[in-house]
Amino acid sequence: MRVMQCMAGAQHGGAEAYFTRLVLALHRAGLDQRVVLRHDAGREKLLADGGVAAQSMAFGGKLDITTRLGLRREIARFKPDIVLSWMNRAAGFCPDPKGRFIHCGRLGGYYNLKYYRNCDHLIGNTAGIVRYLGEQGWPEDRAHYLPNFVSTEAAEPMPRLTLSTPQDSAVILALGRLHKNKAFDILIQALRRLPDVYLWLAGVGPQEAELRKLAVHCGVAPRIRFLGWQENPAALYEAADLVVCPSRIEPLGNVVLEAWARQRPIVAAAAQGPVELIRDGENGLLVPMEDVDAMAAAINRILSDPDTARNLVRAGYDNYSASYSEAVVVRRYLDFFDAVIG
Repeated sequence: MRVMQCMAGAQHGGAEAYFTRLVLALHRAGLDQRVVLRHDAGREKLLADGGVAAQSMAFGGKLDITTRLGLRREIARFKPDIVLSWMNRAAGFCPDPKGRFIHCGRLGGYYNLKYYRNCDHLIGNTAGIVRYLGEQGWPEDRAHYLPNFVSTEAAEPMPRLTLSTPQDSAVILALGRLHKNKAFDILIQALRRLPDVYLWLAGVGPQEAELRKLAVHCGVAPRIRFLGWQENPAALYEAADLVVCPSRIEPLGNVVLEAWARQRPIVAAAAQGPVELIRDGENGLLVPMEDVDAMAAAINRILSDPDTARNLVRAGYDNYSASYSEAVVVRRYLDFFDAVIG
């Protein structure tokens, strides 16, 4: 079986990071792959270090004929059984299969299906996205749920002194693009109600300056560490006391899976993705979106009640092991490829 994977995403992002993890995991499982992506030296190095060579293309605007012709040439050379396109741009650039291969589009959000007209099958990484596909008129027998997995590579905890954080202070970790959708402004406001708690915030994005100003306005700037984009945040998870996902819009919530896998308690706002994953009070805590008081109360509950924290961690790790480990998800992808070819 031959699979070509196409990614035209941004330099930083959860989907882009997961693409890299999945390509390498499928390579380790023995799948014959060809990878085409928008040029990114860091991602290309990660793939190369794992034994996967990538062909880079521009994936520019509508008039980018060079990329369209380049994709056609790569498909003609490799003769894939399946082309797996990641998100809108890559799917839109992929040529009409015309029976030469099976075109599968992978969606990580509630995207406009106009970009996927040439696809034979669509993959959603949440059950909610798959339901959305049906609501948009996509045939149910060609809409498939394939979850994400997260890395569990061993890591030493990040020393707190490295980030100028007192050893005896609690640390909450939040990760993601610094964008309004992620609602880090709510978390920063909640920090006012959590004295002596430090926030490690990992990510880059257009809202960084605004968030820094808000931290100063709220009087919590001395307890926040803006860490930039972290390609491998394992050491941060290992050092944190709990993980928070405050998003207004969150189709999946990879940080929930990361917290489960790293055996850290999770507090999340009740956006689409976390609601699918978390059973409130059992494997994590859910709070209403944009509710500063509820967010602070949930964080404080975990920090002040070790038994609750342990129970949430145990249930979350069980969920991760059963449904979101690398072995489980890779097997599901391989079975999916076999099924659509068959």
